[in-house]
Amino acid sequence: MTVNPKHPASPTDAASSAARLIAAEALVRFMREKIPLARSMDVQLSACGSGALSLCAPLAPNANDKGCAFGGSLVSLMTLNGWALVELPLRERGIACDVFVGTSTVRYLAPLWQDFRSEAQLADGSDWADFFTALNARGKAAIEVACSVPNDEGTGPAATLQARFVAKRRS
Repeated sequence: MTVNPKHPASPTDAASSAARLIAAEALVRFMREKIPLARSMDVQLSACGSGALSLCAPLAPNANDKGCAFGGSLVSLMTLNGWALVELPLRERGIACDVFVGTSTVRYLAPLWQDFRSEAQLADGSDWADFFTALNARGKAAIEVACSVPNDEGTGPAATLQARFVAKRRS
């Protein structure tokens, strides 16, 4: 769980953070049970904060013929991460929706030679209030998500994904 030192957590914030972490761990277990690729990649929860979610995967089951991370694994981890970022607040609110990626653009910027992680957050200009207002009014909503995989040095991204995720209420 990420903590902002400028704004110490209140007891309510700590309880909310703990509940969110438990929900995120349950969501990763769900992904590993229901999405064979997530299990094969050995996807794990890395971090969970109020506005971000991070997943990680080891290099070994995700290596290409050169020994670095396979591009398909990078985009898969970022897509799963973006999906989870949208799915988590829906589950926390008890809203049953089907969430899927509508569009995405990926950029590969550097090879990775070690275990890697994806960091997901809402894209600039997106917010949850608009998303939930649209979902409540129309039964479906879309939101833009930005994901990145840091390079081995941690000095910038090795890959990025800009994606639009759509949620549709289940009947």
